[in-house]
Formats: sequence, structure tokens, C-alpha cells
Amino acid sequence: MLQFKDPSKLRTKKIVFEDVYSAQDSGTLEQLKELSSKRVGVELINENNSITDAIAREMSGGLTSQCEQDIQKLELYLPLLENLVQHVDLIGDDPRVISWTSNLKIRWTSPLSQSSFFNLMGPRFFQIDKLQFELGIVLFFYGAQIREWASQVLVTDLVQSATLFRKAAGVYHYLAHEILPSLQDVLTPEGPPEATSSVSSVMNLICLAEAQIVTIMKAEEKQTADGLLAKLHYGVVQLFNEAMDFYSAAAKECKDISPVLMDYISCSKVVHELRSYKYMAQAVKTEGQMGIAIGLLKLALNKVQRNLGGLESWRAVLNQDMDTMTDLLRKYEHENEFVWHEKVPYDHHLPLLQGKKIATCIPYRPERWERTLALKI
Repeated sequence: MLQFKDPSKLRTKKIVFEDVYSAQDSGTLEQLKELSSKRVGVELINENNSITDAIAREMSGGLTSQCEQDIQKLELYLPLLENLVQHVDLIGDDPRVISWTSNLKIRWTSPLSQSSFFNLMGPRFFQIDKLQFELGIVLFFYGAQIREWASQVLVTDLVQSATLFRKAAGVYHYLAHEILPSLQDVLTPEGPPEATSSVSSVMNLICLAEAQIVTIMKAEEKQTADGLLAKLHYGVVQLFNEAMDFYSAAAKECKDISPVLMDYISCSKVVHELRSYKYMAQAVKTEGQMGIAIGLLKLALNKVQRNLGGLESWRAVLNQDMDTMTDLLRKYEHENEFVWHEKVPYDHHLPLLQGKKIATCIPYRPERWERTLALKI
């Protein structure tokens, strides 16, 4: 599986809620202070700090993975934030509340913005004076961290990895349909891509594709039939095709969206289309159709774009797959020349790839701490 860590590289500026919102009673003041305290943990993610691994592990209750520790910080903050958003929504039209929210100066970086890659003055921070922006970006961050954890456990536990990718997909689905639509009226083409529903839909489909890739890895371990593996790999291609459609929509909404995201989708799609052709060729060869098997391998290699963008590590995986396909083609052609003597059909006489999508989201259920907040208005 190709690696793309950029979505998890979000950073933010400090917020102190009790310095901005005016509390009517001591209980509300304590809740605002707790909210600020929990946000400090979020603010420290992706920042260089002097906390040792041992102290971080003790503070998190024994969690050894940095990624798990960061997820815990977000999970402790989210219910309190959801509660604040719910209460402020009820009185959000009050000019004082609007002014308070503006004074929070909610600012986040955007690792999916092109300008983030070429900013010599350090990361660019985007400010939107809406609590839904804070909730949206924190949820985006949460999904990205779960996805990053899924990538880390991939080498040790395929079942857990697939489950985490599906969980991340559920976060992004919820974000795209329940939270971010309320921000559309205040977004501009210069805004952060992470605040748009279309980019969350892209991430939802990427996570589903990655969950299916892990499922395929498990199926390969069990030596599942080549024909089914071909369909599962092409199901991954179909998911990435859907992600491309949402990326195209996002590119119309965001002038600054990074092309690296599309490069990742494109490279991943090509890799799994190649693998689908390889397994289909092996399947038809097993059925005694050597000519068709050779034709499929030739077609696959001819379709590959050799000038794909993206990271060097992605192109290395693609080149390795192409080398494997080339070796298999050479082997089949040699075998056909001396044993089978079958005619190789032209492209339009070859069977089409068929896809099977089996990965589904694990729905995200927000946990709200039902606490009354009394603001002085």
C-alpha cells in the first residue's frame, strides 16, 4: 500500500475559551477551562515538545504508540467541543456571541493546500470565525490520525488495520454530510480544502479503498482464487475513480488544493489496476486460455503512464509491479511458443475487468457530554 501522511500534519494556534466567552456561573467557567485544557493536548500534536516517551505513556494511561496518544487527546476534546457547539448554536444570532467566537481566532494549517508546500515563512494558518470550522477540522484531524494508526498496525494486524481504515472512513462520511455543509456559505476559493465537504468525501473513499486493500492482503495470505482477487483489486480502482470525481469537484471550490492528493489517488489506482490485470491473466491461464492471458498482460503494461507524478516511493512500487508483470509476460510468451501455440487476441477482443467493492464505513457516532453551559448574554 502506498503511504500518504499529509492529511495528519495539521497544526493550530492556542485558544483559551474562558478568556473569550463570558460565563454566567462557576460551573460554566470550569467547563470552559476544561475545554481549554483538553485543547492544549490537541495543540501539542505535531509540535516539537520536551515530553519524554515515558512521561507521554504515563499521561495517556499506558498507550505506547504516539498515534494512539494523539487520538486519545482528540477523543477527550471532541465531546466537550460538541457540547459547546450545540449550546452556541442555540444563541448564535446574538451579536455578543458572534463577537466572542470571532475573538477566539480559530486558526489551523492546511497540509492539503498547495501553498503549504512552498511557504518559506513557515506554515500558513487559515482563520474562519465559526465554531463549526473548529469542529470540522478537529474531526478531519481525528479521521487522519485514525487512518495513520491503521497504516502503522498494517504490518502486525491486518484485521485491526482494516477496521481502523473503515472507522476513519466513517468519520469522513459524517464530516462531509453532517458538519461541513453548514460552512459552505462562509468558505471562499482561497480557503482550506479540509473545510470542504468534497475533500472529506475524497478522504472517505480513500479510506474505503485502503480498507479494501488490507482485506485483499488478508485474502492473498489465504491464497484466495485469482479471479476473485482480480475483482477485489478492480474494486479498489473503482473507489479511487470515485475519489477522483470528488477531487475534481474540490478543485473547483478550492484554488489552492494540493496536486499531491491527486497524485496519490492516480498512482494508487494504476498500481491496483495492474494487479487486477495480473490476477485476471493468471485466472484465465489456469482455465487454459494462454493467448488471452498474454493479451491481458500486454494491455496492462501498455496502459501504464510512465510519467506519473507523486513521491519517489510510490513510483518505486509501481515500477516493481511493472517488472513483475513484464517477467510474467515473458514467462507466458515463452510457454506459449513451445507448448500452447495460441493466438494472442487484440485489445478489443479481451475480457473487461470487473470490480467488487466490499469495504464499508463504520459509522461515526459523536459522543456529546450533555452539560449545561450558561453564557452571560
